Amino acid sequence: MASIDDEILRGAEEDAKEVAFIYNYIGSENRDKFTEDDIYYCLDVLFEYLEKMSDKADDDGFIDIDTEEVAKLIQKKAKKEGMGPYDPDALMLLIDAEFEYNENME
Repeated sequence: MASIDDEILRGAEEDAKEVAFIYNYIGSENRDKFTEDDIYYCLDVLFEYLEKMSDKADDDGFIDIDTEEVAKLIQKKAKKEGMGPYDPDALMLLIDAEFEYNENME
């Protein structure tokens, strides 16, 4: 049985892989627009949005996502919480990267 420390370490390693994937996906021209903390923040806001939208999933569990709408939501929340500012096009790439990462994990 794995200890809690092992579980935390595995989670941190997976998070690091996810961030590396996102940095690679968004390209060198957008890497300097996000720190690691920025990425984690944006992903947290994205996951909150997806949770709220889960009741709108179709019979197969799919949710129609408008990345531009989500990018605007992240910008608005970030401004209110003192994060960012984030470029909307870079945010849309980050969102696409997260979806691509999860699709590759399936």
